[in-house]
Amino acid sequence: MPQILGTTRKTTRTIYVGTVAVGGDAPVSVQSMTKTPTTDIQATVNQIAALREAGCEIIRIAVLNAAAADALGQIKRAATIPIIADIHFDWKLALRAIANGVDGLRINPGNIGALWKVKELVSACKDKGIPIRIGVNAGSLQKDILQTYGHPTPEAIVESARRHIEILEGMDFNLIKVSLKASNVPSTVEAYRTFSRTYDYPLHIGVSEAGPPPAGIIKSAVGLGILLYEGIGDTMRVSLTARPEEEVKTAYSILRSLGLRKHGIDIISCPTCGRTRIDLINLVREAESRLKPLNKNITVAIMGCEVNGPGEAKEADVGIAGGNGVGLLFKKGVVIKKVMESELLDCLVETIEGLPEH
Repeated sequence: MPQILGTTRKTTRTIYVGTVAVGGDAPVSVQSMTKTPTTDIQATVNQIAALREAGCEIIRIAVLNAAAADALGQIKRAATIPIIADIHFDWKLALRAIANGVDGLRINPGNIGALWKVKELVSACKDKGIPIRIGVNAGSLQKDILQTYGHPTPEAIVESARRHIEILEGMDFNLIKVSLKASNVPSTVEAYRTFSRTYDYPLHIGVSEAGPPPAGIIKSAVGLGILLYEGIGDTMRVSLTARPEEEVKTAYSILRSLGLRKHGIDIISCPTCGRTRIDLINLVREAESRLKPLNKNITVAIMGCEVNGPGEAKEADVGIAGGNGVGLLFKKGVVIKKVMESELLDCLVETIEGLPEH
């Protein structure tokens, strides 16, 4: 997996969610969660298909009751990416989800009840090689932990995770990944930092209840960006009050900004200034629309100044720079053609369409 300059990725164990490797040297995978009623099978299948098209690699599905658990069978048969069943408290629902073919569980063993229930669940997971995500959330810590720490501090979040882990380890089960989320960015970051100093279980990173765009995107980018830059994180979900495709798009933007993943066309463009003599903002907007369907993992520069544009974007695979009635087409900072301003976008799109897919 690519490394950020000057950063060493934390060494974690590798587990598999279906066919997707999580941890070790595997790329940071992108997850989302369906926002349809699970019992509406067709709507859920359609949303998973749309998410897969957007680049989602693992999908999580809420399982509220037996009907939802049973719906997983049909959903699983139609889906083409691994499915994680998201379950709280009810071990019987987890067993039904396993029977219906899910690839992973999100359930906290300390919240299930009697140990014999946990043992039965662990046995079923062992038989099918199904991993369990321990998902600790600052908003739902155990009462005695809150009494001890007073607030959902990073230390309290890690303590909650430790308890759940010890239950599973005591049953010789280590197909574990962990999340330690809070809606507060500093608390989230510090919880993951603290945990990663002690454990080598793969980490699912995220900022919970980040909110709607653009504020939720900013909050997620700051929190997850810090963690990823420090080498922490093996799989991720951006939690937005928005369509799930927006979560996937944002996740890839964060990973791409750090050089950790390539996914689709990355447009870089200047903010414009007094030298700009073309309608760059609308040009970029139209370019985004026309380039979106193209399956190219490249960087495209759209610059407003023919003087500095090619030089400032010299690492871009291809780009254009506007002038006064004319513009420049360039590759890797080298100007290859001068065209009329009205033809700039068409020329750019045609050039990109001619590039090999990768």
